[in-house]
Amino acid sequence: MNKSLSSALALACLATFAAVVAAPARASAEDCPVPPPATDPVIKVPPLNEAALAKSIEKLPAPDATAAVVRVGGTKGTWKGVTGVGDLRAKRPARDDVRFRAGSVTKMFTAAVVLQLVAEGKVSLDGTVQEYLPGLLPADYPPITVGQLLNHTSGLPSPEIDGGFEEVYRTRFKTWTPKEYVALAVENPVEFTPGTKQHYVNINTFVAGLLIEKLTGRSYEHEVTARILRSLGMRDSYLPGRSTHIRGKHNHGYQVVPDGFPGSTAYGDASVVDMTTTSVTSTWASGDLISTARDLETFVNALFSGEVVPYAQLEPMFTVPRVTAFGSCDPAVYTSGMSRMVLPGGQVAYGKTGARYGFSAGVGATRDLSRTVVYSINSTDAKASGRNQRGLGVALAALVP
Repeated sequence: MNKSLSSALALACLATFAAVVAAPARASAEDCPVPPPATDPVIKVPPLNEAALAKSIEKLPAPDATAAVVRVGGTKGTWKGVTGVGDLRAKRPARDDVRFRAGSVTKMFTAAVVLQLVAEGKVSLDGTVQEYLPGLLPADYPPITVGQLLNHTSGLPSPEIDGGFEEVYRTRFKTWTPKEYVALAVENPVEFTPGTKQHYVNINTFVAGLLIEKLTGRSYEHEVTARILRSLGMRDSYLPGRSTHIRGKHNHGYQVVPDGFPGSTAYGDASVVDMTTTSVTSTWASGDLISTARDLETFVNALFSGEVVPYAQLEPMFTVPRVTAFGSCDPAVYTSGMSRMVLPGGQVAYGKTGARYGFSAGVGATRDLSRTVVYSINSTDAKASGRNQRGLGVALAALVP
């Protein structure tokens, strides 16, 4: 990576599509000034730099990733790339038409369905969870609005679950129910007064998924499938529910583990386990989507064009609340369902990343759709700090001169 791209990467890490930055000391809302409203300057996207894009996914498999699929589009040109191996045992070359676990990219779909319901007059962003889902939250919780769920300013806590990989691997086939997950979370008090801070946590989208089910009388999976996947012709995308497998063609995902870890195989100087087959019920409406690069490109184009959510209700997906991040005085970066990324040079993009063990995915675009980018990287440490380095390299190669 050249020096300018390396510097750009360091700057962009401050506001990645889905980075969660935790400060060592907690700052109250009163301690922090109100951030100014975010404005998006009009900056033309650069010509496609095919050499930089190819370099961003070169020399795979490598210690950090086994395969990568990239699809760049928009009104200013297109590019596709695939590198690496799809299966370490068979040494099968990676393919660009494969399904992958999209992780938290799922949140874009959940937010979009809620905003569709707003457009249909079935719910208000100013209405409260307590109003629409009585009894779900403890009686001593303050009112939490639907809008606060979507932009992560609700203050809802996360459940206390052992997130260490050994426990994740041991329970990788465990099935969670959404209400079980929420009930465990709300054993804890709210983290802050709703609407005063932003904390990106999965519980918000779990509750949004339950809201979708309550308002429609049908499952979350049915509503996302009927309203978005089938409507847009995203034939290779689906929500797996309790299934632990990826249907059809897919590149395998691996996680690096200590030597001697049960079920591991050698990978260069390290050891890995195959995490392709696993339950995703622990992330449900926050992270269980299985998709393809082509399908996600279709989705982002339709979403930004007002074909998924009417323009009158779409603005929350491009609006960052004027609060600071929980635990710091840094301005919020998340919108309703996405995040806002300010790139070196001032270009602004919106989108979402996602990570499941073995899989890192991202989708983003300039608001005028002059440039879109979708990637799937089979990262060997997808949940680690700095996991977005190669993904950021792809985004920067697509968007930065």
